[in-house]
Amino acid sequence: MSRKGFTTQLIHCDRLSGLEHGAIHAPIHPSVPYGYQDVNDLVDVFQGKQAGHAYARQSTPTMDALSHKICQLEQGVATLVFGTGMAAICAAFLTLLKKGDHLICSRFVFGNTSSVMATLQGYGIEVSLVDATNIDEVRGAKQDNTKMVFVETIANPVTQIAALAEIGEFCLAEKLIYAVDNTMTSAYLFQPKSVHASLIISSLSKYFGGHGNALGGSVTDTGLFDWRQYDNIFAGYRKGDEKMWGINQIKKKGLRDMGGSLSSEAAHMLSVGSDTLALRMQRQCHNAMSLAKLLDAHPKVAKVYYPGLADHPEHQRAKTLFNDFGAILSFDLVDGIDCCAFLNQLQWVISATHLGDNRTLALPVASTIYFEMGLAARQAMGISENMIRCSIGIEDTQDLLDDFSAALEQC
Repeated sequence: MSRKGFTTQLIHCDRLSGLEHGAIHAPIHPSVPYGYQDVNDLVDVFQGKQAGHAYARQSTPTMDALSHKICQLEQGVATLVFGTGMAAICAAFLTLLKKGDHLICSRFVFGNTSSVMATLQGYGIEVSLVDATNIDEVRGAKQDNTKMVFVETIANPVTQIAALAEIGEFCLAEKLIYAVDNTMTSAYLFQPKSVHASLIISSLSKYFGGHGNALGGSVTDTGLFDWRQYDNIFAGYRKGDEKMWGINQIKKKGLRDMGGSLSSEAAHMLSVGSDTLALRMQRQCHNAMSLAKLLDAHPKVAKVYYPGLADHPEHQRAKTLFNDFGAILSFDLVDGIDCCAFLNQLQWVISATHLGDNRTLALPVASTIYFEMGLAARQAMGISENMIRCSIGIEDTQDLLDDFSAALEQC
């Protein structure tokens, strides 16, 4: 069948995989163990000679159905799903890097991911934090022991856009793993494979699932990296299709050994939620752009951080790379207005920490999700002490604008 549009592929993916009884959604398989009539089949599954399931820590039919759907959207060769996005990120780092290796990481990453960098350094993995919007900084950070470059597409919460295409060319030339966190854009807004990404990492809890009711994460191998020349692949995994060596090692170490598994129930909820990914993101991006313009023109707002605004430092880059500008938006109130007092005036915006939900969520950044890292680190990331981060939902646009306007007037 010829390749169709994004949503057509998405909503028919399960059905076209040959489900029993004419089902259109892959069923939930809650079983932990999987038995075989012939024990030799079980042996072959364990040894990788035969496809199948042995234990739900590594795979279930429901996890496989979700993996297949994500892999198709990301145009990869294989996808693994995990219990959370952080489990996916940690699995990629901890299974492919070892003591003495060097990782180049964007300075503008999610707070928990930033915390992981400190953990890696404790394990003897060197980390250089760079301004990933500047390709010269990325190039300048390379060392003889550099193995990987990691960036996010749209940074949270200041919305910097990494030099994605330029970094891809650099990693290609230097034979480095290029890991791209696609959470803030999703496969609908951006295809990291188009910029030579080796691995695509996502928190499925965000835009992919969209309903704030299930945690999950994924790692997709695009098939572009040559694992034959990567010396951190264990000898036991250097067999069969070389394109699968990296993902097999992540699976064995990240799922089997570390146990970062996704439940079949959560996998099913995320899969069903993803049916409306494109429709939700279209509305969310429209609402974000409308709100950004309102806030940008308001005298009580000092600064707005949104890639869709023409004065955003990476506006042209976002316009070139993405199908739209995303639905994460941050802004600074003018001096003298308290963030919490403002947020308490909002009626339709929920004070909560999450992103990519159908509902608009907002919180004061410095005193919540980035409080632990301290003032100096916040300043290095461009986070002001008066910043509010918003994850824009699918509410009726005018209701959202009216809510923010009324709250600003009350301050």
